[in-house]
Amino acid sequence: MKWEQVVAKFPEANFLQSPSYAKMNNLIGAKTIVEDFDGKGYALIIVRDAKRGRYAEIPCGPLIDWENKTTARLVIKKLSEIAKAEKCVFVRIRPQILAGSKTANVLEELGLKKSPMHLAAEHTVMINLTKTEEELLAEMRRQTRYEVRRANKLGIKVTCSNSEKIFKEFHQVQLETARRQNFVPPNLDTLMAEREAFKDNAVIYVAETAKGEKIAYGLIIKDGEEGDYYEAASTPLNRKLPGAYALLWQAMLDLKKAGYKRFNLWGIAPAGQPNHRYAGVTTFKTGFGGEIVEYVPAHDLVISRAGYLKDLIVETARKKRRHL
Repeated sequence: MKWEQVVAKFPEANFLQSPSYAKMNNLIGAKTIVEDFDGKGYALIIVRDAKRGRYAEIPCGPLIDWENKTTARLVIKKLSEIAKAEKCVFVRIRPQILAGSKTANVLEELGLKKSPMHLAAEHTVMINLTKTEEELLAEMRRQTRYEVRRANKLGIKVTCSNSEKIFKEFHQVQLETARRQNFVPPNLDTLMAEREAFKDNAVIYVAETAKGEKIAYGLIIKDGEEGDYYEAASTPLNRKLPGAYALLWQAMLDLKKAGYKRFNLWGIAPAGQPNHRYAGVTTFKTGFGGEIVEYVPAHDLVISRAGYLKDLIVETARKKRRHL
């Protein structure tokens, strides 16, 4: 099944299941497998080697009709066969199944176990770009709308580029942001692989003052019907100037003009978790309106019980340490 056909059949598909994401992973040394399940669905499977054991992951997939239990069982059986052939300890999947939907429990029914770690953004804000510019502004929180307008009055300008120079600059600023905010940023090789694989569909937006002082950065990746606010970075100026607000608003307008139907702001804290790592950005992102979307959590198809137990111990400790 060609990617264009996949997107037409499964409009919820995003870049994490795309051929470009497969290429990106190949560039950083990961093996990828594309399976179309005899025309009944699609999955980009990424095989990863870790010290704790080899495993496979399918972020935002598989893309199948989860209401069809026969298809779902066949897909899980096929994934088990692939994992065994690849000598994987487990397969981690996080399909585009909405929490609370009638298929929300299908993974447990199929024998999978809830993962100790997340895979892709399980809680996010999704903005409907088919609405008018006036509707998008009206749906923002009042303070967010004020900051967007203040950015314009201050002469903050937003540009975007796919140049090697801006990706390297973004990486350096993100390292500094990570030190201030205590998170683990992607390495430069991964960022450059994203640039090479997605080409013009991976761009860095930059907000700066009228004097050219950099305020905020955002990596936007586009594929299918969706644009994703995938990575971000900022300078200390962002604490007092609305650079990030200007950046997101400009990205929304550009994606809308290009015909994308939704903008995924990519990662907020679950409700009732004030100590979560994403708690700080949740207020910012939800201020842009849109819909808070919760997907079912990642689940693991266990292949080797002994190997999986070792992984479970390591990842449970990591989750606690990272406040996830």
